[in-house]
Amino acid sequence: MQSAGTPVSSALPLTEVLVVADCWHTEPEAEAVIHRAINAAAEIADADVGEAELAVMLTDDAGIRTLNSNWRGIDKPTNVLSFPALQPTAPADAPRMLGDIAIAYETTRKEADDEEKPFDHHLSHLAVHGFLHLIGYDHEKDDDAEAMESLEREILSQLGIPDPYADRGRVD
Repeated sequence: MQSAGTPVSSALPLTEVLVVADCWHTEPEAEAVIHRAINAAAEIADADVGEAELAVMLTDDAGIRTLNSNWRGIDKPTNVLSFPALQPTAPADAPRMLGDIAIAYETTRKEADDEEKPFDHHLSHLAVHGFLHLIGYDHEKDDDAEAMESLEREILSQLGIPDPYADRGRVD
C-alpha cells in the first residue's frame, strides 16, 4: 500500500481494463486482480515497460471466438488472446503501446472450475500469460515454453498463487 507522497514506480505500464460483456459483473474484483497480476509481471519480467500502455478487454466466449476466428483462423473460443502492438515511429511524447489482451469469461470460469482453482488465481495466470506475450515471450518452441512457464511460476508465486502447471501430468 502506498502512502501519500510515495512516488508511483515508472516501471509499471498503464493498464486499462475494459469490461465489454455483462457476465464479468459477477466478478467485481476482476479489474483489481488484473492490475495486480500485470503490475507483478512488469516488476519481475526483464522488459522496459515503464509508462507504456496496454488494454485488457474482458469479453465473453462469443467475443473471443470472433477475435480468434478473425485473427488466427480458429473458429472457437479460447481463454486469452494477446495482440502485441506494432511499434511504428511515433512522436517522442506519444505513449508507447504494448498491445491488447482479451480474456473470455465462460472459458476462464470453466477452466478454473474444472481444475478446482480459485477464479482469481486462474484470471491472474491468464493476465500474466497475456502480458508476457505482449513483451515478446512465446511458447512455440519447447525451450521458449519452458522459459515462459518458469517466469509465469515466479510471478504467480510472488502473488501467492500456486504453480498452475503443477498438476499437468495428473491423471484423474
